Parts: sequence; C-alpha cells; structure tokens
Amino acid sequence: MQVLVIGSGGREHAICHSLAKSSKVDKLYCLPGNAGIAEIAECVSIGVMEADKIVDFLNNHKDINMTVVAPDDPLAMGLVDILESHGHRAFGPSKAASLIEASKAYSKSLMQKYNIPTAYYREFSDIDLACEYVKSAEYPLVIKADGLALGKGVIICETATEAKIALHDMMVAGKFSDAGSKVIVEEFLHGREVSILCFVDGKTIVPMVSSQDHKRAFDNDEGLNTGGMGTFSPSKIYTDDMAEQVYTEIIVPTMHALNSEDRKFKGVLYFGLMLTDKGIKVLEYNARFGDPETQVVLPRLITDLYDVFDAVIDERLDEINFEWSDNATVCVVLASGGYPENYEKGVPITIGDVDDDIIIYHAGTARVGGQLVTNGGRVIGVTGIGADIDQAREKAYKAVQNVKFAKAHYRKDIGIKL
Repeated sequence: MQVLVIGSGGREHAICHSLAKSSKVDKLYCLPGNAGIAEIAECVSIGVMEADKIVDFLNNHKDINMTVVAPDDPLAMGLVDILESHGHRAFGPSKAASLIEASKAYSKSLMQKYNIPTAYYREFSDIDLACEYVKSAEYPLVIKADGLALGKGVIICETATEAKIALHDMMVAGKFSDAGSKVIVEEFLHGREVSILCFVDGKTIVPMVSSQDHKRAFDNDEGLNTGGMGTFSPSKIYTDDMAEQVYTEIIVPTMHALNSEDRKFKGVLYFGLMLTDKGIKVLEYNARFGDPETQVVLPRLITDLYDVFDAVIDERLDEINFEWSDNATVCVVLASGGYPENYEKGVPITIGDVDDDIIIYHAGTARVGGQLVTNGGRVIGVTGIGADIDQAREKAYKAVQNVKFAKAHYRKDIGIKL
C-alpha cells in the first residue's frame, strides 16, 4: 500500500514514523513534510491548503490508496470532503464534523445542548459588550478566540485590565486574524488537565492511552500558551474509574451528539479534560491528533496504525483488536528563541547520536544546502521511552543535550507534575 500524509509538523512525523513500521505500507509520501519526515517518506512541496494541487498529485499517483489529513486548517477547510469527491480514500473528519474544533462557540453550544460537562461561558462578537461583561466577572477567567489559532488563542486573565487587553488584541487588533472576531469568555477551571485522544468511525469510539500536556512556554506553567512544550503518557492521575466515567458521560455522548447534528465524525477526536473538585469537565475538543500528544501516544501503540486508519475509513473500527505497550513516554519540545511570539528561522541544527529508546521527532525543520536548520517555532520533540515516567523523563532529557541550535529553549519540568 502507498499512503500520503498531509502536514509538516511533529504530529505528522509521529504518524509517518508509525506508518513506516507497518508491514502493509510499501511507500510513504508527505505534503509538504519536513527534514525528519524526508528520511522515511518522499516529501513534495505542496501546501496543506492547496487542495487543487493535492488532488492533482493524487490523480497522478493512482497507487496511493489512503490520504491522512492531519492538521486542523485543511480539515476545517473540508479537504477530506474534497478528496472523497474526487474518488480518493481519506482519513479524517469532514468539514461539518471538524466544526467541533474550528469553532469554540459551536463546541460549547454542543456541550450545553447535550449536557456534556464543561465550564460556564459567554459568547461575544461585540467588543463593547464583552468589555462590559469582564468588568464584573470572577477572576481568573479565560478568553478564547473562536476559530483556529495554532493552539495560542487562549489567554488566562487575572484582572479586568488584562481581559480588556486580550479582547482588544483578538477582536480589534486581529492578533489571531479572523479567528478572534468572535470570542468565548469562560470561567477558569481549577484542577489537573488530561488529554484523551480517540479513534472514531461514527459508530464506534475507542480511547487511546492517556497523556498530559504542558502548554505554557516556561517552567512551572509560566509564560504564554503555546501549541505544547512537552507531554507524557500515561497520565499520573487518570484512573481506570475516571476513564470509565469519561467514556460513559463524555466520550460516547459527544459522538452521539455529533451524529444527532448530522455531523458524523470519522478520524481522531481529541478530548482536553480538566479534573476539578466538581467533577471532570471538557476544556476543548480537537478534530485531529494532538501535538505533541501524538509523539507520546503513538510510540505506545502496538496495533498496526494502517489497519486502524483503514478500519475508520470503512466504519469497521469494532473489528480492530487494540494493543498498547505498558511502558511510559515523555516528550520534551525544543523551541526557537522567542517562541511563541517572534523567532528566527534558518538557524543551523546539530543532532548527535541517541539511544534506541529515544525518538527524535522533527516539527519545524528544513534542509538548506544539506544543512539542517530551524523552520518553525517548535523545532524538535525528543521522546524518551522507559519502564515508567521517571525513567522515560531521564532518558529524554539526556538526549535533549544532543540537540543543539542557537537560542533553543525548552522546559526543564516536563513529566514532573501530577
């Protein structure tokens, strides 16, 4: 079989890495890919939003029998629908189903309608009304851009002044382009965050192993929100009883809610959960694999990933026997200096030898004249595999020392928190 993966980040490298291990996959393509993906797949310089070029590429490569659409923007655009309309098999949710991530206002209204536990919120398209509301709101509170913002459109505000600045940045200054023209103002939930990714074919939904993300830029959860500075699996706090409760009260009801709204979801549905003293609540949904959660979850998957994708497309996920390893994984992200705000590209990278229980995932890399260089905010994800979190963490941080580029920064506390 030949498979095309759409995307260029660490998530896509993790997907390609797992697919390359499949005995069913003879050849991998990736559009546009990155320097690390190029070591295991043929990368072609076509952008993820260039639907016509992607269709032409598939029409000219008829041996490709599956396309995996991984990033949020092309899913929200409806790339899966476009590919299917041209007779190409694609893994990923439709445009209609992807709205659960593409619009936070929609996802919140869906949860409210179907009694799925989440934080109290208000929706605003008028900045004057939003500013009036935050004057008397309880703090801290959370302001979220309604649309897709590369994981950065969430601002935690401690005062009304901070809230008004965040609202102005989103709704007036256009910090997140059109994504911030509408905002969600949400109560701040106190607790611990857990990420649960699920394979779903519209009829069956199967949770993957748990993980915990670190979204803030700096140690001790300080600094701005990022796309994710590191993660580990399994969660230290997510018990079997919690998993059963979440499956019954959140995961399955979400799938049924989408079906009831005529938005059948087929692909990977991500549940960002907050474990509070008032129960488990949904922070957010993603309509695809998380990044960097994928970099710790997929290394633990024993079942052939190609078989899983194939079953999801054909709506026979109930036929798959899932196996997961008992080991633990920790991923540490090395980011460009200045990320998540302004940063340079084209900075030379050197990567030394690493042990077999380390996976180096490329996120924002390229090759220029044979030299490996930075090409994004999050550059490299170093995943360590061990018998437990502590061992995996030790291995990951040891390997981090073998990855060097000017002004690199990374958190030193990935995997420590409960």
